[in-house]
Amino acid sequence: MHELKVTGFGGQGVIRTGMIIGKALSLFGGKHATLTQSFGPEARGSACSAQVVIDEDPILYPYITGIDVLIAMSQEGYSRFRTDLREDGILVYEKELVTTDEPPGRRMYGIPATRIAEDLGVKIAANLVMIGFFSAVTDIVDIEAVRKAVPGTVPSRFLDLNLTALQKGYDYGLELIGRADKVAAGEEAE
Repeated sequence: MHELKVTGFGGQGVIRTGMIIGKALSLFGGKHATLTQSFGPEARGSACSAQVVIDEDPILYPYITGIDVLIAMSQEGYSRFRTDLREDGILVYEKELVTTDEPPGRRMYGIPATRIAEDLGVKIAANLVMIGFFSAVTDIVDIEAVRKAVPGTVPSRFLDLNLTALQKGYDYGLELIGRADKVAAGEEAE
């Protein structure tokens, strides 16, 4: 079982991120997934989160009891939920919006998702960049399952752009993991 929390502020696509991950896992990944969400009274700009429970077996309790993976897209979300991240958990974060304060040895991966999306011409696609990155660095959900889950969850006129954003995040994650593997093997990282 994996318990995932996506956090950020309204307008970043936090809830949609949880929806796409859950859809990818349950419809195209052979897993069971549940989604619960929380957001403030003001949708855009307020703190929000999505919780996804993932398991091989049917899920009897749809709420998380601890966090295996925290995807933090805002400082406020990171600060609020970082203490719920399990010791062996993984932190995936927007490295230009979140300053981390994690103990040595924590598995954590940062990406400038918003900047990458802005470079594509649409800042709102940062969540798709983050999903691609999450797929690359965690191996929880296969990128092909995510690609299949995106249609129907984003406006069709922006489908190609969102799939490009997804791929950019995935490629960034693969590159980051490749550098980490070189360092771990004692090779010089570029």
